[in-house]
Amino acid sequence: MKKKSLGVNALLNGLRSVLNLIFPLITFPYISRVLSVSGVGKYNFSSTYVGYFTLIAGLGISTYAVREGAKYRNNYKKISDFASQIFTINIYSTVISYVLLFLSLILFRNLAIYVNCVLIFSIQIFFTTMGTEWIYIIYEDYAYITIRSVVFKIISIVLLFILVRKPGDYLWYTLVTVLSSVGSNILNFVHARSLYSIKLVKKIDWNLHLSPIFIIFASTVAVNIYVFSDVTILGLLKDDEAVGIYSVAVKIYQIAQGLLAAILTVTIPRLAMLFGKRMFEEYKQVLSKVLNTLSVLVLPTVVGLIMLSREVTLVIAGSKYLDSVMALRIIAWAIIFSIFSWIFSDCVLIPSKREKLVLRTTLITACFNVALNFVLIPIMSYDGTSLTTVLSEFLSMSLNLYWSFDIVKDIMVGKDNQKAMFTSVIGCLFIVIYCSLVQYCVSSMWINIIVSVVGSVLGYFGILFLLKNPVVTSYVTDFMKNVTDFMKRRNH
Repeated sequence: MKKKSLGVNALLNGLRSVLNLIFPLITFPYISRVLSVSGVGKYNFSSTYVGYFTLIAGLGISTYAVREGAKYRNNYKKISDFASQIFTINIYSTVISYVLLFLSLILFRNLAIYVNCVLIFSIQIFFTTMGTEWIYIIYEDYAYITIRSVVFKIISIVLLFILVRKPGDYLWYTLVTVLSSVGSNILNFVHARSLYSIKLVKKIDWNLHLSPIFIIFASTVAVNIYVFSDVTILGLLKDDEAVGIYSVAVKIYQIAQGLLAAILTVTIPRLAMLFGKRMFEEYKQVLSKVLNTLSVLVLPTVVGLIMLSREVTLVIAGSKYLDSVMALRIIAWAIIFSIFSWIFSDCVLIPSKREKLVLRTTLITACFNVALNFVLIPIMSYDGTSLTTVLSEFLSMSLNLYWSFDIVKDIMVGKDNQKAMFTSVIGCLFIVIYCSLVQYCVSSMWINIIVSVVGSVLGYFGILFLLKNPVVTSYVTDFMKNVTDFMKRRNH
């Protein structure tokens, strides 16, 4: 198989992430103004609730499939057999998930007000399984994924403006969300079958697959407990309006996190392949580049989001959600810890087959998160939920770093990484001072945003270039070399 460029894949996945984020950036300001706060709360509670059953259906299979499938991607027969076994296991887990979901709706009568919304969201469970997205990640086929995303996001946006027109139209909003996912997954299934042989099989090597799948699943469950428990516990202890307010802060947090995670996502199959083939030097080179790049990007994103939190909230959600500003300022710090925790778990521990340590981390973190939510939500409401998320992500990052330190030690203590982090901090001091001056001098919200963002980006990277930040210097050097090579070829 032709080796894919990590740079191109990062660009494509970044574009896909941008498109995935443009969707809520267009839709959420519209939705937050059209729907009632209670309607937004019902939508988010139902989405979260179905998320638990999507988790059961998924079984952690995607993570396992990417790690193991990356080793077989150059062998059509082996990858087809592997994919078919994984797909069949996924079908079994999906059936179990639906049985549990329907039982819960029958047994818990207080869910009656959410039933319609939950049932619509549940359609995603089956089609996510059918979509076999992990196949495309194994093959690093981000061009197909990006094109597919463009098509269905455009269709979804059009349908949203047609169908969602009144405060009570949250079910139509749910349906549009589901249709986007379903359409993508149907296309995935058809496309995958035309390229690789994926089918239901009777013969499955359960001994080979089940143990790592369940370990990863348990870890994923623990992660999702502390991701989803925030909304669930907040809904139980407070009300739909509190969930609606908090959902705005979470939405903005997820948008920023998703953009940064695009870089990380494309490297996971490459790192899994390199580690699996014991190409440790190349593995450390790629990992070092990822760590250093994210060191440069994550901190200014968080600082910028905090400085413009009020303006961002007004643009995305409107004035009736201004109560979420403080929650956003708090939860923004979780971006740093969640991104680096993800690096240590998915780029180091899982490729090195240390799933049990990831499980240990996530179980500890999940228990900590749930306990702290019950303490802080009664005192601080949605602000307490945000603080819990930050502290939980910090704990997760610290534990994952501890378990993986023998592998990443050379990178973490290396001069390039330390210089990348130090110069980033200096650049962020500039962002704080600059944005504060702009806010003091400029009264117009839109001018404030534009001047702050443009000036911060230019100033930040200018400072990093002057301080010879290794990441910025490397990218500038590579860019100039490519330009020079292009001009030479053109002259010839």
